[in-house]
Amino acid sequence: MIKRRPVTLASTFAFALTISSNSTFALENLSTTAEQSGFQKTGRYEEVENLCRNFQKNYPKMVRCQEIGRSAEGRPMMAIIATRTNIFVPYLAKDKQVPVTLIQGGIHAGEIDGKDAGFLALREALNNTAAKNALDKQVLIFIPVFNVDGHERFAKWNRPNQRGPEEMGWRTTAQNFNLNRDYVKADTPEMQAMLRLINQWDPLVVVDLHVTDGAKFEHDISIQIEPSHAGDKVLQQSGKTFQQNVIADLSAQGSLPLPFYMAFEKEDDPMSGFADGVASPRLSHGYFQLRNRFGILVETHSWKDYATRVKITRNTIISVLDQVAKNGADWRKQSLEADMRSANLAGQTIPLTYKTTDQFQMIDFRGYAYTRKPSDISGALMTRYDETKPQIWKVKLRDEVVPDTMINLPKGGYLIPPAYAKFVVEKLRAHGIQFEAQNAALNDVAVERFNTASATISPDSFESHQTLKLQGNWVDAQHNFVKGALFVPAAQPKAALVAAMFEPASPDSLVSWGYFNNNFEKKEFMEAYVAEDVAREQLAANPALKQAFEKKLKDDKDFAKNPAARLEFFARRHSSWDQEYQQYPVYRTNIVPK
Repeated sequence: MIKRRPVTLASTFAFALTISSNSTFALENLSTTAEQSGFQKTGRYEEVENLCRNFQKNYPKMVRCQEIGRSAEGRPMMAIIATRTNIFVPYLAKDKQVPVTLIQGGIHAGEIDGKDAGFLALREALNNTAAKNALDKQVLIFIPVFNVDGHERFAKWNRPNQRGPEEMGWRTTAQNFNLNRDYVKADTPEMQAMLRLINQWDPLVVVDLHVTDGAKFEHDISIQIEPSHAGDKVLQQSGKTFQQNVIADLSAQGSLPLPFYMAFEKEDDPMSGFADGVASPRLSHGYFQLRNRFGILVETHSWKDYATRVKITRNTIISVLDQVAKNGADWRKQSLEADMRSANLAGQTIPLTYKTTDQFQMIDFRGYAYTRKPSDISGALMTRYDETKPQIWKVKLRDEVVPDTMINLPKGGYLIPPAYAKFVVEKLRAHGIQFEAQNAALNDVAVERFNTASATISPDSFESHQTLKLQGNWVDAQHNFVKGALFVPAAQPKAALVAAMFEPASPDSLVSWGYFNNNFEKKEFMEAYVAEDVAREQLAANPALKQAFEKKLKDDKDFAKNPAARLEFFARRHSSWDQEYQQYPVYRTNIVPK
C-alpha cells in the first residue's frame, strides 16, 4: 500500500493559489470563499450563481451557465456546461456520439466538499492545467449544489460529525426530503428537474459527491461504482476497471481510497468489519445501473479537515474526467449496446435485488488505537479513538455480491387501469420510460394479477410515505380494462427500471413506497352479528367448510383467539366480500395490446 503523504491546510491552500495564478483571469472572478478563507469557510448560494455566470463570461467558447429548474422555495438550480467540443445542446451530443459526464455536488448540502472541489477542478480543466484535453472528448455538466434550499439553511454544527467548514447547509430540502432517497419516486421539484436534465443529456457517468459519517480512521475516501456488482455484464467489467483506475490515481496522489462504503457491519464496533453491496435505486449509485449508465458514489471521510476533503474530491473529479476522456467513447458504445440487450429482456429472468454472501476476506484496515468501555453518560458501550496512534486493524470484508430476488419479466409488459394513470404517467415521464395509453377498452385480457398473502403498512412515515411490504405471488387471471389503461412494455432500454418500479418485491416499487395503499385499506365490512348468522348458514350448508374451519381452529392458535379473524373466515366466502380489497392494481401480461 502506498504510504500516505500528509496534506496540511497550508499546502492545500498553496495548491489552490497555484491553480488560480495559472489562470488568465482575475482571482476574484473565479475563486471561491473556500479558497479565500484558506478552506475554513464555504460560500453561500449567491456565490454559486455568480460563479456560474463568471465562468461563462470568462470562457465564452467553452462554458454555458444554465438554470435547470427551481427548488421548492423558488431558488434557481444552476448547471455549468463545459466542453471544447462546441456541443451545448443534448441532441448534438447524441448525434456526434460524445460522452457526457455529470458531476453533482450538495445533494446533502451539509456535505459540501463537491461544490468547492468542483469549481477548482473546472477551472483547471478549462485552463488545461489538469485533466489535460479531457474536455476535448466529453461534455461536462457540473451541478455545484443539487439541494439549493438545504444549502441556504446555513449554520454552524449542521454536520456535528464533520470537521469543517465553519458553517454549512442542511441535509434535507425545504420540504424535509432527503434527495438521495428520491431517485425512483421523484417526489420533489429538485429531483424532477434533475431527471429532466438526465433524460435530455443522457449522461454516461453521474458522479455523486458526499461526505461520510462514522468512525475515525486514516482512510480518506471511498469510490463505489455501479455497474460493477450489478447491471449489464459487459458494463460490470468496465465499471470495475473504472473504479480500479480512479482508486489507482488517488493512491498515487497520497490518498488511502477504498472500494467499499466505510461503515462497520455493527455500529460502533471496528472488529465487526465491513460489507460491500448494491444500493437500492432510491440512491444515486443504485439508480443509474438500471439505465445502463455508470453511477459513482464518492464519500470523503468526515473527520478529515475541509481542505483535505476538498483536495481529495478535486483529485477524484480530475481522475473521472481523465478516465472518460480515455475510455468514454468505448464505454458509451457499450452502454448503447446494453440498451439493446435490455430491450430484449422481455420474458427473461432478471435480478431485482442483490445480497452480500457470508464469504469474506481478511483485510488490513488503516485505523487508530481505540478503547471500548461503558459510558458514564449513556451507559452504552462506547468506542473512543486516539488519532495520535495509527493502528492496523485486521478485519473481515464481505465483498461477494450475488443476485437475491429474481423475477421473470413479462413477455409483454405491465397494464395499469386508467383510475391510476395520472400519477403513474407522471412517474414514467420523469424517468423517460416508454408507455402507451390505450384508446379502446381491453376485454378478457390474459394477465397475471398479484395474489396478496400479506400487506403490511409501516406504522411510521418514511420520506413522507407510509411504506408497504407486500408479499404474495403472481397468478394467471383474466381482466377487463376500460379505455385509457396504460401499457408499459417490458421490451425497452430501461426494462430493469420498469421492473424496479412495478414489481412488488422491489424495495423502491411504487407499491412499496405506498402509492397504492388505498387499495389495501378495508372500506366495507359486515357487522359482527350479521357475520355470525352468515357463518352458521355456511357451516350448515357446507360440511367441507365446517371441517376446514375446525381444523384451522385446532392448528392456528392465534386464529382461534381472534374473534375478528374467525368471522372474517366466513365473510370472505360471502358474495358481499370486496373482491378489490388488497388487489394490487398493476397487472402483468405476456401480450402487447394492439
